[in-house]
Amino acid sequence: MLPGMEIPEYPDYTAALRDAGERLAAAAEKACWDAAVPTCPDWTVRDLVFHTSAVHRWATRHVREALTSPGAAIDPGADPHRDAEQRPADDALLDWFRDGHAALVDVIEAAPADLECWSFLPAPSPLVFWARRQTHETTMHGIDVELAAGVPTPVDLAVATDGIDELVTGFVVRPSGKLRSDVPITLALHAQDTGAGWLLRVSTEPVVTERVADLPASGPVAEAAVTLRGSAEDVYLAVWNRRPLTAMEVIGDADAVRAWPDLVRVRWSR
Repeated sequence: MLPGMEIPEYPDYTAALRDAGERLAAAAEKACWDAAVPTCPDWTVRDLVFHTSAVHRWATRHVREALTSPGAAIDPGADPHRDAEQRPADDALLDWFRDGHAALVDVIEAAPADLECWSFLPAPSPLVFWARRQTHETTMHGIDVELAAGVPTPVDLAVATDGIDELVTGFVVRPSGKLRSDVPITLALHAQDTGAGWLLRVSTEPVVTERVADLPASGPVAEAAVTLRGSAEDVYLAVWNRRPLTAMEVIGDADAVRAWPDLVRVRWSR
């Protein structure tokens, strides 16, 4: 890994996870339960709070019970439409969210560092995986609720940088990923304020991502068909489809990333 881009140990994630959940709850208090979430089409704030808390409970079971497969860990509630009968009443939903979030933070803090359980992305350990994954799950859905409530807040630089890394070195490179190109191309991502950079080599095969620390401060990256540059927050929110790609500086073949919002999507599946 590059200097300054190491995956943090899990106590750093628990602080970020705690903050993300508190921010989501604070935004939900300001929003209408029926408010549409612009970044999650067909979902309301009610749906999103319910979904996020269900995922928290799902993650908590993996860590608390050291589950070795996902099948045993499925709780109802991941799909707010299909599982709506499991949702608490509106006047109890926010407390239900806070209880589930607190339980997740507590179980991660209490778990042994050598915990063995199921995980699905590369990480130094299963415990770090769950702390990291739930940090970004909660941060992104907190942003969704803030956008619905009209109260956006800044994203911590370290969280934003790490969230870019999780997406492009974890999700995007999976064999099931849809980002492909008949003509091999390289995409460059550059978070200017933290100096972090990534080269994504896209072809008909799974994406290969390389972390780089020496991208130029301006202008195109020589080997890239398109360079996407901005603050860590802008890049984080854009690649996770919470801001348009035009929130970043786009240098080169913009058509090469035009389909990104449709091809790079992280969805819940059972």
